[in-house]
Amino acid sequence: MAELTYLEAISDALRTEMRRDDSVFCLGEDIGAFGGAFKVTAGLAEEFGADRVLDAPLAENAIIGAATGAAIEGMRPVCEMQFADFVACGFDQLVNVAAKLHYRQGVAVPMVVRLPSGGGFSGGPFHSQNPEAWFLQAPGLKVLAPATAADAKGLLASAIRDPNPVCFLEHKGLYRHVRGEVPEGEYTVPIGKARVAREGAELTVVAYGSAVHLALAAAEQLGEEIEVLDLRSLCPLDREAILASARKTGKVLIAHEATRACGAGAEVAALIGEEAFEDLDAPIRRLTAPDVPIPFSPPLEQAVLPQLEQMKEACRELLAY
Repeated sequence: MAELTYLEAISDALRTEMRRDDSVFCLGEDIGAFGGAFKVTAGLAEEFGADRVLDAPLAENAIIGAATGAAIEGMRPVCEMQFADFVACGFDQLVNVAAKLHYRQGVAVPMVVRLPSGGGFSGGPFHSQNPEAWFLQAPGLKVLAPATAADAKGLLASAIRDPNPVCFLEHKGLYRHVRGEVPEGEYTVPIGKARVAREGAELTVVAYGSAVHLALAAAEQLGEEIEVLDLRSLCPLDREAILASARKTGKVLIAHEATRACGAGAEVAALIGEEAFEDLDAPIRRLTAPDVPIPFSPPLEQAVLPQLEQMKEACRELLAY
């Protein structure tokens, strides 16, 4: 095991998969000599050359379109959006072309779109979004959101090997602030399987991405029997794990940084309400960002994004219900 940051684990996954399979290549803006906006791809161009680490123009539509064509022809492209927000420029190629090709023509499209997402660094409304819900409505896409360094490596490797197009959410706030032991060499984590990050019997917090760490911190500080279920995979969802935890504790808090409307948390709430309602001892509660753009101002951004004290208070209220 090696101790890596979340960012280093993603870089390790890319390097390991590129060494394992010559059909894997990366493309994106400034990912070559510059090493990417966050230095995730630093050193890859030196090892694999410009033919497998392609610097692309500022044209997300072209990046995703080219990747789709390459995937159809048997390659395994990994696209980097400098910020997840910019994937909107390539939305048509991803949602209306790549996602539908298997259904329309029986064609595999093994490609990954890496999406550095989330706030917490005063990036403002154009560099801080959590756009995962956009893709949950598009049949044919898989959507992953790891919270730990080990999962970041293992899920990215699985995404690269998967025959379907995968949206891979990387929370920017976790890049250098989260670290942990990561298996060396080839390592995969199965897509569609949640992880019990903390065992508990009185309350379940269902979370993903940055909210997992808020939930774990709140549980430790409160010292209560709080279970934290890390979804890891938003599409497909691990329905069995969600229902098992909800039935076990009878109280559920759903937490994520993305806005509330029509998101992954809403689907989790609906699932529990439909299939585990009679096992609940309290109403399902959600802790999310409000439906507003992320402000530039640090105090305003903190007021918008879920914070630790809010997580603790929500847990207290549910525990006392």
